[in-house]
Amino acid sequence: MISHTLEIEVPTRGKGLYEITGDLHRAVRESKVGDGVATVFVRHTSASLVVFENADPSAARDLEMFFERLVPEDSPGFTHTLEGPDDMTSHIRMALTRTSESIPIAGGRLALGTWQGVFLFEHRCAPHVRRLAINLTGASL
Repeated sequence: MISHTLEIEVPTRGKGLYEITGDLHRAVRESKVGDGVATVFVRHTSASLVVFENADPSAARDLEMFFERLVPEDSPGFTHTLEGPDDMTSHIRMALTRTSESIPIAGGRLALGTWQGVFLFEHRCAPHVRRLAINLTGASL
């Protein structure tokens, strides 16, 4: 068994989905894990991770629009707004999604479906650099 841990940084331009599938594929290749699991964790409370459709960009736009309607920034009653009107809404959006994903590794590759990709979901309006902790554990190639 081997275990390989690394951190990657994902720069964002503000709200939206940022595909990290390629970064994860590279990490798996470099780790030499043949069969095992990749665990990805975003180290922030205003961004999240999603496994989502990656073939048609309109799917990402639809998801983003859905969250804008589900948790609008102009919602009355939020008191946690120290960092602006997207402060509490970004935390709620993160809580409704996930901060970690576990993806099987088979034959030295992520065992994602044909149309699946892994995305960082940025919930803040301003650009950020998001840090993701990745652990790859399993049998070596």
